[in-house]
Amino acid sequence: MMKKIILLSLIISSACYRPAAQDTLPKFSVKNVGNNRIIISWKNNYQVVKQISIQRSFDSLKNYKTILTVPDPKNKENGYVDTKAANDNMFYRLFIMLDGAMYLFSNSKRPVFDSSQLAAEQKRLLDPFSVDVNKPMKDIDSTLKDNGLDSRNKPNIFVPSMYVYTARDGNIHLNLPDVISKKYAVKFYDENDNFLFEIKNLKEQSLIVDKTNFYHAGWFKFELFVDEKLKEKHRFYIGKEF
Repeated sequence: MMKKIILLSLIISSACYRPAAQDTLPKFSVKNVGNNRIIISWKNNYQVVKQISIQRSFDSLKNYKTILTVPDPKNKENGYVDTKAANDNMFYRLFIMLDGAMYLFSNSKRPVFDSSQLAAEQKRLLDPFSVDVNKPMKDIDSTLKDNGLDSRNKPNIFVPSMYVYTARDGNIHLNLPDVISKKYAVKFYDENDNFLFEIKNLKEQSLIVDKTNFYHAGWFKFELFVDEKLKEKHRFYIGKEF
């Protein structure tokens, strides 16, 4: 049973996927990496773009519903992991608003199965916290070089955490595996690394932190501790909905 947390007494001020390649807008990539995860990604070469929304439908021509409007459409590379699709054979398209009143829809696409990402995901799921999610930059650079890539060209794609993330309702959801045998705590910070509040001794696998606890829209950061050890540092975005 999911529990909702509202921290009224406090004074308060996205496991990463990296797609191997993206198509340039209005083209985009849709990959099925297993475990009910569909990665939608793209490159942006438009000089002015005011909005990019990801839409999903059972049909390739109609009944599309927006599942996400990206926080910063101007990013040169961007993407999203869809974990809420009814099945892995749905259609996706992008709504792109350009300068003035100009807008366009991309062609619709179904996910393409990515076996390499699936193998990596299955290995990680054996123990989600067997390794730190956030590697030091030098380790990331080394991994890129081992795969023949230039670390200066790392994709700038925001992919939410699997464990602490903003859901469709705008609230912050916590999804914590194996809560019976592990001790969890989460510390929250604002965009400038100012400490906001901490939630300790979490005993529920699924929890909700109400968005009103953050008082304003924008980017926030968190640190996830498991058995008093830091296991993930990431961030999330709260939209302008209240």
